[in-house]
Amino acid sequence: MDILFILVPLSVVLALLVLGGLWWAVYRGQFEDVEEEGRRIFEDDKD
Repeated sequence: MDILFILVPLSVVLALLVLGGLWWAVYRGQFEDVEEEGRRIFEDDKD
């Protein structure tokens, strides 16, 4: 039973870290144009 006093706060902190990381990625524009990256794979970059 004592382990719950460690695991519950730890899981809350972990969830907040994940949400904070997602917020940071959205705020920094990581998901602005995901389709361009998919098209870039098929382009030939040979000069």
